[in-house]
Amino acid sequence: MAREYQLNPFQAPPELRIDYAAELNGQQLAAVSAAPGPALVLAGAGAGKTRTLTYRVAWLIEHGIPPERILLLTFTNKAAREMMQRVTDLAGTNLTTLWGGTFHSLGLRILRRHPERLGYRPDFGVADRDDAKELLAACVGESGLDDGKKLFPKPEVLLELFSKAVNTGTPLAQVIAEEHASFLTQIENIHKLQQRYTERKRDAGLMDFDDLLVRWLELLRDHEDVREVYQRRFQFVLVDEYQDTNRLQGELLDLLSARHGNLMAVGDDAQSIYSWRGANFANIIEFPERHLGTHVFKIETNYRSSPEILALANAAISGNTRQFPKALVPARPSGPKPVLVTCGEASEQAAFVAQRALELREEGRPLADMCVLYRSHFHAMELQLELTRRRIPFLITSGLRFFEQAHVKDVAAYIKLVTNPFDELAFKRMVKMMPGVGLKSADKLWQEYRGALEVEAAFFAKPRPAAPVADVDGGEPTVSKEQMMPLVAPVLGAIANKVSKKSVTAWAHWMATIAQIEKPPVRFSPSDMIRQVLKADYIDYAEATFENAKTRLEDLEQLATYAEQFTDTTEFLAQLALQTNLEAEASTSEEKEDEDRLRLSSIHQAKGLEFGVVFVIMLCDGLFPSAWSLDDLEGLEEERRLFYVAVTRAKDELYLSYPLLRYTHGAGAAMQQASRFLGEIPSELVEEWNLRPAYGAPVQVRRPDPRAVADEFREADISGEPDPEGEPF
Repeated sequence: MAREYQLNPFQAPPELRIDYAAELNGQQLAAVSAAPGPALVLAGAGAGKTRTLTYRVAWLIEHGIPPERILLLTFTNKAAREMMQRVTDLAGTNLTTLWGGTFHSLGLRILRRHPERLGYRPDFGVADRDDAKELLAACVGESGLDDGKKLFPKPEVLLELFSKAVNTGTPLAQVIAEEHASFLTQIENIHKLQQRYTERKRDAGLMDFDDLLVRWLELLRDHEDVREVYQRRFQFVLVDEYQDTNRLQGELLDLLSARHGNLMAVGDDAQSIYSWRGANFANIIEFPERHLGTHVFKIETNYRSSPEILALANAAISGNTRQFPKALVPARPSGPKPVLVTCGEASEQAAFVAQRALELREEGRPLADMCVLYRSHFHAMELQLELTRRRIPFLITSGLRFFEQAHVKDVAAYIKLVTNPFDELAFKRMVKMMPGVGLKSADKLWQEYRGALEVEAAFFAKPRPAAPVADVDGGEPTVSKEQMMPLVAPVLGAIANKVSKKSVTAWAHWMATIAQIEKPPVRFSPSDMIRQVLKADYIDYAEATFENAKTRLEDLEQLATYAEQFTDTTEFLAQLALQTNLEAEASTSEEKEDEDRLRLSSIHQAKGLEFGVVFVIMLCDGLFPSAWSLDDLEGLEEERRLFYVAVTRAKDELYLSYPLLRYTHGAGAAMQQASRFLGEIPSELVEEWNLRPAYGAPVQVRRPDPRAVADEFREADISGEPDPEGEPF
C-alpha cells in the first residue's frame, strides 16, 4: 500500500512590520505568538488585555491569515470600533474584510444571509427595547390578563424574565420563582403570553435583541450545511471579556470554532461579576475541560496600580477556591499603603469621604480622578446627602441620584398627599400608577377629587381637638396644621364611582392604604408611613413594574431607616425637597463637561475604569458581601471577585471604610461586623486610621478587629463645621 505524503504549500517567511518582542512583555508575547489550537488568556486587571488581543490579530494577519478568516467578538460597539481601529493601525492595511463586532451585530449579519432557513423574510426587522415593550403590551392587552383585579407584570418585567430564561437556559418557571416569586400563581398565563409574543414577532417579521442570539444558534445547530460554511470560514475565533459570556454565547463560540479548534478566549475569571445578568462563570472556569489541549496563558504584569494596592488585591482574591491562581505583579514604583478607616456610623463615613476628597483636591488631585465605589446604590445615600450639603460636585455613574429615583418619588407621594391633600402632583403621580390611568384620566380624576376635597375642607374651618400639640410658650395646647386638614381617604371614597372598571380594585387598595397612614400615630412618623405603604401596596407594585424591584425595595427600606430620625412629617418632606432641589442644581451643572466632579458608582458600573484615588465604602457583612450571598459559596465567591474588581480600580491611593453602627428598623443603632473580606487581608498590608471628632476628646470605640490583630492607629480629624440649622446630616 502506498504511503501518503502530505505536500505543504511553500510559504516565505513573513516580513513583520511590528517588533512584537519590543512592544510586548514576555507574557503578552507568549499569548500573541501562540501556536494554533484552543487558548485561554487570563489577563489580570490592568495587565493589557486589549493590547494582547489586538496584537494577536495583527500577528495572525502578518503571518498570512487572511482577515476574512478571522472572527473577533466583543461586548460593546465602542470596544469593537476601538479594537478594529487599533488593529488597522498596527497592521497598516485595510481590514474591511475582517469579521469583528458584538455578538448581536454578528448574529444579525449572519441571520440576514439565511433568513429563509428560519422562516423569515430577508427584510425582517429588529425590534429595539421600546418596540419589544410595545408589542408585548399589545399581547397583554389582547389576552385580557391585566384586568386591574390582580397586579400583572408590566411588559418590561416580562421581557426581563423571558430574556433571563433564554440567555441562561433556565426554565421560565424557575426564573420566575427566583426573581419574582409573587407571580408563581400566574406561571401558566405568563407562559401563554410568551408564546403569543413569539407568534406576534414572527407574524410581524420581527426579531428582538435576544432572538439575534437564539436564532443564530438555532441556525447553526439545525442546519448542517450553514454550520459548515461558517466553521470553514472562521479559521481563528477570538473573543474579548470571555468571563462575561452567557450560556448562548458560549455555545455559539464552541460551535463556530469546532472545525479548526482555534478559539482564543481572553478574559479574567477573577473579574466575573455579572451572573445576575446571565453571565455563566462555568464558561471560563471549565474552558480547558471543554477544549482539550488548551494552552493557558497568564498575563500578570499590572501597569495600573501601585505595588501596595496590588498586594492587597492579591490577598483579597486568594480566598476563592474556584479560580485560576495568579498574582498581579507591579510595574509601577511604590506608593502609600491602602487605608482602612473605621467610622462611628454611616454619616461619619460620609463626612470622612467628603473631607478627604477635599484635602486631596487641595493637594492638587482633581475630584474627577477620584471615585467612591459601593456594592448597592442605597449604600451611598448618606454620602450623597453629605456631598450635597457641602456643595461638593459629584457625578453618579450607577444611575440617578437617590432622591431623583422613581420609586423614592412614588413612596414620597403618599406622604405628601396625606400631609397636604391639595398636592396635585402627588395625587396625579399615584393615580397614574393604577392600570388604565393616563394623563387625561388623571386630570379628570383630579378635578373630581379637588371638588370633593373643597366640600370636605369646609368642615375643617375650625380646628379639631384630636392629638393636641403643646404651645411652645407653655400656653394652651394648639392644633397642628396637619390636624386641620381634611382626611384624604373619605374624599377618595366619595369619588370612587368616577373610576374606570379597570382601576376599581387598585383604587380600593389605595384608599385603604391612605386611610391606614393618615391615622395617628402613623401619620406623624414618616418611617412608619413608608413601611406601611410598602407593606400594603408598593411591594407588589414594584415587583410588577421594575425588573430590578429587589434593589429598589432595598432603597426604600433604607429610606425608611433614614426617616426614623424625624418625628415630624413636614420636616422630613422639607429635607427631601431640599435634597431634590440641590440635586437638580447639581444636575444642571453636570452639563458642563469640564466641571471637576467626584464620581460615585456601583462597582458593577465601574468595571473597566480606573482612578487615581478610590474609596470603597460600607464594607460590612450583610452589605458587602450582600446578605443573600453569606450562605452560598458560589454567591460569596462572586462577591469576593466584586471586591477584587473594586480595589483594582485604584492607581495611587485606596481607602476602605465601614461604620461600626448603622440604623436598622426595630433595632435602632445596631453594631456592624466588618466585612469578612477585610478579615482576609493581612494587617501589614493596610494602614488603619481611627477617626476623631473635631470637638472634644477622641471618642474611644471598641470594635471587632477584622483580623484579630492589635495595631497602632493613625488619628485623622473630621473638621467639618456643624450645620447651624441643626439638620440631621
